[in-house]
Amino acid sequence: MSEITKDCNGNILNDGDSVQLNKDLKLKGSSTNYKIGTVFKNIKLTSDTEAVECRDGKTTLVLKTMFLKKRG
Repeated sequence: MSEITKDCNGNILNDGDSVQLNKDLKLKGSSTNYKIGTVFKNIKLTSDTEAVECRDGKTTLVLKTMFLKKRG
């Protein structure tokens, strides 16, 4: 992958990183809400540099990097 994926603060994201939400998000098509500060571990980068894939239980989510900050 030649393009670099960055979080909202400009930190470089890699496969396996942990990220934290910087804004409350409502999951489309569901009544589920994710609160600010929710941590997603072991993210996967996508072909889109502005989105990452992460899991919450059995649910796989694709989140925009502008709502995430790197943890750790």
